[in-house]
Amino acid sequence: MTLRKGEKTTISIQEHMAIDVCPGPIKPIKQISDYFPRFPRGLPAAVGRSGTLRPAVSQPSVGPAETPPEEAVDPEGYESDDCTALGTLDFSLLYDQENNALHCTINKAKGLKPMDHNGLADPYVKLHLLPGASKANKLRTKTLRNTLNPTWNETLTYYGITDEDMIRKTLRISVCDEDKFRHNEFIGETRIPLKKLKPNQTKNFSICLEKQLPVSGRGHSDVPMGLRDTKSALQTIDKTEDKSLEERGRILISLKYSSQKQGLLVGIIRCAHLAAMDANGYSDPYVKTYLKPDEDKKSKHKTAVKKKTLNPEFNEEFCYEIKHGDLAKKTLEVTVWDYDIGKSNDFIGGVVLGINAKGERLKHWFDCLKNKDKKIERWHTLTNELPGAVLSD
Repeated sequence: MTLRKGEKTTISIQEHMAIDVCPGPIKPIKQISDYFPRFPRGLPAAVGRSGTLRPAVSQPSVGPAETPPEEAVDPEGYESDDCTALGTLDFSLLYDQENNALHCTINKAKGLKPMDHNGLADPYVKLHLLPGASKANKLRTKTLRNTLNPTWNETLTYYGITDEDMIRKTLRISVCDEDKFRHNEFIGETRIPLKKLKPNQTKNFSICLEKQLPVSGRGHSDVPMGLRDTKSALQTIDKTEDKSLEERGRILISLKYSSQKQGLLVGIIRCAHLAAMDANGYSDPYVKTYLKPDEDKKSKHKTAVKKKTLNPEFNEEFCYEIKHGDLAKKTLEVTVWDYDIGKSNDFIGGVVLGINAKGERLKHWFDCLKNKDKKIERWHTLTNELPGAVLSD
């Protein structure tokens, strides 16, 4: 077709509707129907492959190019196809503020992904607090055999949970398939930031399981769901979870300065979710305490050994004879060990209380100094940092 000088090119409506008229290279448009307004009454119109209008009700199926599958909304309110592929999980969480406990009740799952040759699975649920050492705080339910719709009705409890933990930690809940002859297989997971919970109020959840979160780099597996995929979030997690100070469990300690005994009473009450040090998945823990500086090396006290447990109860109390005015110059070192016969005992974790401590450890020490004859109990986080030059004997 030849054009005379001064004559403008005309474009048919069919050609106009088949191209993107925005500045830049000409590109095919994804949806021609985007150019048409929605009808105020009734359903929006759909456009056929030929570009002609037809009522949407006459053609309920939609082509792949018109509505991507990931944008479809499930009737149950989920926005992902994983809901049907992986299943749903019903559970409830309760933060008992007075007793520093987080109760996790795993109720049931529905429509789990088949993992075995018989079209079923042997599911169990595993809990993990993030950030935190994996061995120190993993809890799990019993395994139910040959079912895709298991009912556990089982409550798992984390002890030693503080208000600070509720602000910064996330609970990872994973559903796995147990396999006797191979590694257990992952089915799906969900993550709940604990700041969503209100103290002393049970919150119920019915959540679609997600695929395992992608991990890249050290410490990134502990990124909360709402923060992952952002560079700043990964940097934040790396800073808060320094591997040199990895959490190894919790310990409940009581302090009291007794005017009658003229000394400091140190109570070792219990530990929770200690790191497993033995091949059987447990430890044989005991606790040692030192009041330093200790020039005569007579300040060591040691509890009894508790066999095969990660949640030992000691309920032992030690007395250090010392003037109240001298306590401000002292430091209390508390270490937890795994007892081994015939070889060196393994260090599990430790904590230091005193004038040079920080956070809750410093506050606990000051509260003891300010409140004579009053027993003050606090949970403290154990780390794998060995205080001072403590020996394992």
